[in-house]
This record gives sequence, C-alpha cells and structure tokens, in this order.
Amino acid sequence: MIDQNIIVLRHQLHAMPELSNFEAGTAAIIRKFIAQFHPTKIIDGIGGAGLAAVYEFPRKGKSIVIRCELDALPIMESNQFGHKSTIDGVSHKCGHDGHMAIVASLANWLHHSEIESGKVVLLFQPAEETGEGAERIVNDEIFKALQPDYVFALHNIPKEPLHKIILIESGFSAEVISFVLILKGKESHASEPEHGINPSLCISELVREINTLNVPDPNSLDFAVLTPVHIQVGQKAYGIAPGHGELHYTIRCWNPEKMQSLKSTISKLINEKCELHGLQFELEWLEYFPASQNDKECNGIIKKAAEENGLDIIQRDYPFKFGEDFGWFSKSYKTAMFGLGAGMQTPALHNPDYDFPDALIETGFAMFTSIIKQILESPSNTF
Repeated sequence: MIDQNIIVLRHQLHAMPELSNFEAGTAAIIRKFIAQFHPTKIIDGIGGAGLAAVYEFPRKGKSIVIRCELDALPIMESNQFGHKSTIDGVSHKCGHDGHMAIVASLANWLHHSEIESGKVVLLFQPAEETGEGAERIVNDEIFKALQPDYVFALHNIPKEPLHKIILIESGFSAEVISFVLILKGKESHASEPEHGINPSLCISELVREINTLNVPDPNSLDFAVLTPVHIQVGQKAYGIAPGHGELHYTIRCWNPEKMQSLKSTISKLINEKCELHGLQFELEWLEYFPASQNDKECNGIIKKAAEENGLDIIQRDYPFKFGEDFGWFSKSYKTAMFGLGAGMQTPALHNPDYDFPDALIETGFAMFTSIIKQILESPSNTF
C-alpha cells in the first residue's frame, strides 16, 4: 500500500500548479519531501527549475533515470473538490501532479533498498508542455555527467481501463511542431481595396492547400495531421480593408523525415502564395516535440515488469498523436515510455474537469520498482 503521505503530496501539488518555466515552487515542494529520504545528492536548477534526486549504491553499475514533469497548464479548473487549484487559470490537467507523486514515492523505497550496485536518478523535469524542458536537460552538462544508461517514464491515459499497461513497439508519441505566419500587406479604405494589399485571400488559399497535406490514417507511415489553431485578419472596423494577418498551425506526424518534408512543402507554399499576392511575411517554427522512440530492450523490461505485477497489457499499434518532449531523451539514450490506463470514465487530458486518479500511484510505483530491480539486481550490473 502507498503511504497516505504520497496522496497528500499529490493533492498539495494539484492545489499549487505552476506554468512551464515558472515551477520553482513545485520543485521546492518536491525537494522538501524527498530530502527526508536522504538521497546521495539533490541537484537543483537542472534544465531550469528541474530537480534530480540521485541514489548511488555501493558498487558501480548501470544508471537509470526515472523522469516526470513539473509543469501545469493554463486551464481554469472546473472541479470543486478540496484539493482543487488555488491558482486562477492554472491547473494540472495532464496529470503531472500524479506523475510527480509516483516518482517521489520511489524515494523512500530507494532509501531502504538493499540494491548493491548502480544508480537511480529521480528526475523532475520543467517545461514539458512547451517542449523546452527535456531539450535543456539533455544539453545540460550536469545531466550528461550522470551518464544515464536508461531513461524511463510513464503517462496516464484516460479512456483506457484503469491500471492497464499500454505498450507501443515503435514509439510513444508523435513528432510535433507548430508555426506562426505573420503576413504584412497594406491597409486601404474598404470601398477601395484595390489600393491596398489584403492578406485574407492568401490565408484562405493557404488553409485550403495545407489541408490537402493531411493523411489521417494513423496506420500509415505518412500519417500527418495539420491543424489551424488561430487565424486573425484585420479589425472590427468596417471602413478598413486589412493589411495584416496571422496564421497559426500545429503539425504532427510519426517521424522526423516526414516532418522535414512537410516543413519544406509548407515553406515553399508560403513563399509562392505571398509572392503571388504581393505580401511580405515572417515565418517562425516553434514548440518542437521530437517523436518519442521506445528502445526494444526497454520495452521488454517494461513488459516483464507488468507481468511480474499481474497487470494486463494493451499492445497499441501506433503512437499517441499528442506531443511529449520525452523524445529529446530518445535522441541520446535508451528510452521507453509506457501508458497507464486512467479509467474509462476519467475526463480526457486537458479537460477542465480532469483529475489524476490517486489509485494509479501504487500501480506506477510497482512498475518502476520492478523496472529498477530488473536492471540493478541483474548479475550483469556490477562493473
């Protein structure tokens, strides 16, 4: 049974959410909690507000990172329970409070563990929701010095049966990037649009042609979803034909090769349309989430951990369509992320009434302890 203090911690984190790149208070709560379980060292300020609690055992061996996320979302919570968010317009709607509670629950177990060799790093990462935190961490010399052999993580998945373990052979999540296109024309009187340069027609043509790039079949290697998320042209002034416009998109596919092809096609299309309509433009690509790749060995370790704990496995055929910056770890280390079914009736991620199910903490704890023991208690672990 999970200590009730872990539930209290999860509720405390839920009530005090912080946005990406502003997670100092959350990191301080985690630091205070973990310090009572005497890690070998605590590293502050890793990749921003990140925190790493390191447990080193007597003999050299493999190094395992168990990663979770610190940040919340700019969403107003609609729940009315006792631990609801106290921060206006900010709430934990992706379950990062639950992920943190699971990883923090490992500290007491590691402190009392009889493991003899190796190292475990409990990593609390900032800025996952903006795709920045993991990139900063993998490029941080302090993190590189930890020399991880494996990096594991989980994500709760609403609308899947509670406690089911979701495995994906290829990878956990999509390759995602967004862009902002600023169009600069010339305003004119609405009665004389021929004396101005109105971006409206260009935007409509771009939306229509970008739409043809969609390949909605997730079983296809060419899968691509291109979603317009914001369009703005002119102002509510009926005597003025606009001279300024914005077009914002988010793009997702399964691999970096496809993403590069989409970026090239879109850039060429924008150049052609803006030249045709006499518009100047600025194009910015942002919030890049590399596809999270699952290493075959790591997936095997997760599968065995699920079997050891009597947990049913759902084998998913293709990644989740959402972005997860865990993919930055995949570029440099053996990694795997698995899904943890959060219940069929649990509201979807990013819904205003979502709340992480406390019952999942024990399941996540059981999975990670089994993963750690498989690696560090193996006869091949001692160097």
